[in-house]
Amino acid sequence: MCGICGFVYDDRAAAPDAAILERMSFALRHRGPDDQGVFVSQSWAAGLAHRRLAVIDPAGGAQPMANEDGTLRLVCNGEVYNFRELRARLIDSGHIFATASDNEVILHLYEEQGAACVNELRGMFAFALWDDRNGRLLLARDRLGQKPLCWYHRDGKLIFASSIASILQHPGVSANVSPAAIHQFLTYQYVPHPLTIYDEISKLPPAHTLVWENGHAAIARYWRPELRPDEGRGARDWCDELRERLKQSVRMRLVSDVPLGAFLSGGLDSTIIVGLMAKLTGEPVKTFSIGFSDRRYDERSYARLAARRFGAEHREFLVRPDALKMLPELVRHYAEPYGDSSAIPTFYLSRVAREHVTVALTGDGGDELFMGYPRYLATKLASKIDALGPLRRLLGSPLWRALPASVEQKTFMRRIKKFGSAVGSPAERYYRWIAIFNDEEKQDLYAPVFAEKVSASSFGLLKSLYDVAGADDPVAAVAYTDLLSYLPGDLLTKVDVASMSVGLEARSPFLDHPFVEFSLRIPARFKLRRATGKYLLRRAFADLLPDEIAVRDKMGFGVPISAWFRGQLAGYLREILLGPRSLGRSRFRPDALRRLVEDHIARKADNGYKLWNLLNLELWERAAEER
Repeated sequence: MCGICGFVYDDRAAAPDAAILERMSFALRHRGPDDQGVFVSQSWAAGLAHRRLAVIDPAGGAQPMANEDGTLRLVCNGEVYNFRELRARLIDSGHIFATASDNEVILHLYEEQGAACVNELRGMFAFALWDDRNGRLLLARDRLGQKPLCWYHRDGKLIFASSIASILQHPGVSANVSPAAIHQFLTYQYVPHPLTIYDEISKLPPAHTLVWENGHAAIARYWRPELRPDEGRGARDWCDELRERLKQSVRMRLVSDVPLGAFLSGGLDSTIIVGLMAKLTGEPVKTFSIGFSDRRYDERSYARLAARRFGAEHREFLVRPDALKMLPELVRHYAEPYGDSSAIPTFYLSRVAREHVTVALTGDGGDELFMGYPRYLATKLASKIDALGPLRRLLGSPLWRALPASVEQKTFMRRIKKFGSAVGSPAERYYRWIAIFNDEEKQDLYAPVFAEKVSASSFGLLKSLYDVAGADDPVAAVAYTDLLSYLPGDLLTKVDVASMSVGLEARSPFLDHPFVEFSLRIPARFKLRRATGKYLLRRAFADLLPDEIAVRDKMGFGVPISAWFRGQLAGYLREILLGPRSLGRSRFRPDALRRLVEDHIARKADNGYKLWNLLNLELWERAAEER
């Protein structure tokens, strides 16, 4: 895993400044602590830089990497898991390889296919390929969005990097904060692609390429997962293929020239991954987990159970409220507002793992593909209630809204109250279920001058993806929408940034794109059966799972922020959000901010997630001002 950056100017006669590339590269040094390299074209105003975390061919895989005649240069962040098959085929066709690196196949595939080379790649990647003969730059991002890539195109300059922080090192880049990005962040707890927190910097969406040539940048989608359930097969048939396909995906991700292990939460997905690793390697797997003193958020007992089952070499770490002392460091690494509180344990988990391994497998993607989140069950129940007119009207009535709400995050009453308040179409219910601040709540929060800048509803983003699913079943449509939005925008961003902050590579077997395509053919009735999510996954790996894990519900990688904000962090919360620096921004109404803070501390409401979003936005703003 690595960091990449570079630029190309419309003016071919402009002298590319290697010193600028060095500064951009230095901002990515944590992503690639093992090596660095710079390429500057002698015939075009173009340059590439690379920071390397050496995983495959540590001795010979340095980048920027060239093809046989030196007319192509590549910088890549990621892994190509099918490189051995591609390499053998390319050698048979006459290509000459200079390294044993998996990334080198991209150069030779481009020689044969141009930008269409991405269709051959099975892996996680973000790469830039400079074609010096044709004066062409190809940028590409993997299908599911596991690896990041941002870009800026203005005033005759195209600048790109793995991180916004690197792009901002270029002196020609403007850094105007985007009100639209803040508006979306407050709802989703992340800034969704293609937006970034800056008006003129964009994220390249997953499964897209960008080709720059003659001053023009053209973006194209090269893959879209299709939701095509096959109703003609039985559960046993699906189980057999599911087991074999996931085993193959894990096997491909065990190729490494450096120490390898796994994140183990004690949940279904990570337990299955570790069990398959143990069977495939025949050796103790190095596993790592994180826990909390609050038992509602602590999964360590299940992780230990799974580790004993597979004879793993297991290590764990306890996260306490003083973990928030590292919030400024987290804010620096994310480079834009990011409000998922599970970034804290993920950061510590990565740090613990990196002390012992360089590569860690994860269970990311299992919930979206096999319907593991509570919102899928809520969507299913709501669709059934829709047919019962009087009951549906009761759920949306003032009587229902008057029910007492719990002031704790993880309670049955809180979830049932939220379920009842989520009236409307299936897509609207989904939006209200996941929104940190919905549109009405944001209008109550915004100061008038800011409200004028962000009149559009945040619901439109989700609605457009929900419609793309084209599914008759709202549960399948919701899971598909999560796959295209929440997974890349929130979860994969979290894992990439946290792991790369310490130079750790995270690999996700569930996100092998042929496996994703296969999973989307499985009917929803085999994934969510009665009130049980991941039904087929549980059945397919029943012999592998400890009984206690096979039947447990989804816990999630949450953090007890609500309790922290009412305890020893209450003063910190008031200091940051209600201090003159925050209130002086005139973005939010001071009385609305105070009410959110004080009602939470006084246990009149649970505003923990809202306050965490606002806190991270303010801390990011301060870091940006001090940059």
